[in-house]
Amino acid sequence: MYALLNLVDTILNIYIWILILSVILSWLVAFNVVNTSNRFVYVVGDFLFRVTEPLLRPIRRVLPNLGGIDISPVILILLLYFLRNLMYEALV
Repeated sequence: MYALLNLVDTILNIYIWILILSVILSWLVAFNVVNTSNRFVYVVGDFLFRVTEPLLRPIRRVLPNLGGIDISPVILILLLYFLRNLMYEALV
């Protein structure tokens, strides 16, 4: 049971880092530090978008418009940490 818990915990940690990378890349694109016409940047951005968007879209639908500020990744990271702590608590 601990092996399965560690596997799920590792997957959640990797997904949290993917969310953080997605946010950082979106900032870099928004401030014209990187250009999406670069093929590598486009492929990385497309991958991050495809991986993170299915979980972020429902959160964005519920949140009110904050004037261009997207806090859905923060809320998702908090929910993932809550889920992780809940798993550990259920095992004890």
